[in-house]
Amino acid sequence: MPTLAWIVVATLVGGILSVVGAAAFALRARPARVPMLISYAIGALLGAAFLEILPHALELSSSAQRVTGTVLIGILLFFVLEKLMLWRHSHAGEPQAHVTPHTDAGHRRVAMMVIVGDTFHNCVDGVITAAAFLVSVELGIVTAVAIIAHEVPQEVGDFLVLLHSGYSKPEAFAYNILAGLAMLVGGVLAYYSLQTMREWIAPLLGIAAASMIYVSVADLIPGLHSKRDLAATFQQTLLIIAGIATVWIVSTVAHSIVDV
Repeated sequence: MPTLAWIVVATLVGGILSVVGAAAFALRARPARVPMLISYAIGALLGAAFLEILPHALELSSSAQRVTGTVLIGILLFFVLEKLMLWRHSHAGEPQAHVTPHTDAGHRRVAMMVIVGDTFHNCVDGVITAAAFLVSVELGIVTAVAIIAHEVPQEVGDFLVLLHSGYSKPEAFAYNILAGLAMLVGGVLAYYSLQTMREWIAPLLGIAAASMIYVSVADLIPGLHSKRDLAATFQQTLLIIAGIATVWIVSTVAHSIVDV
């Protein structure tokens, strides 16, 4: 199958599947089960970053230091971006008391920020997926699986925010589907632009690894520490290992498919 076809299928399925999976949990399952998804997503993200993406980036680059430097820059970049988002949120309800996050208008504004942010995030995920497929089908499949594993718990949160902001279930689903399709747009645009700029693939993979590491370590893992009992820790550890194992299994299966 041509590389572009792989990218279209992976980003289309990834964008829609993550929303459908999130809808199943957000609209039916108990909120207590969301932390299970998060633990699994941590393992998938870390496994993809350290077992697949970084090794391929090192293979493509003439300098290992350049790749590791890109990862460091990426982590710092995501830190600054997150700080800017937190700054905007903290100022969203200040002097304009008539439009605070606790009013209907404030809820709607927060919801729109979530939709816009999710759309941009999905577009970047599409670019990352395309860059991975331009290296190999195996890496592309592993990257797509890791992104889906991360997107599901994030989309669950997005659903809950939209529903809490007054959107109906069909409206929340429709907005999330539209945001998910941005992954397809980003993937197709990246395929055509990166074809002529292949020297950007290794740095993009470094940024992708930085994104997965930062999201796992800075955003997701701290939330797991709210449960400190031994049983919860054991369950979280098993789920993280399961996420890592999934990446390894998918990588092995994808490699065998490519070799056939």
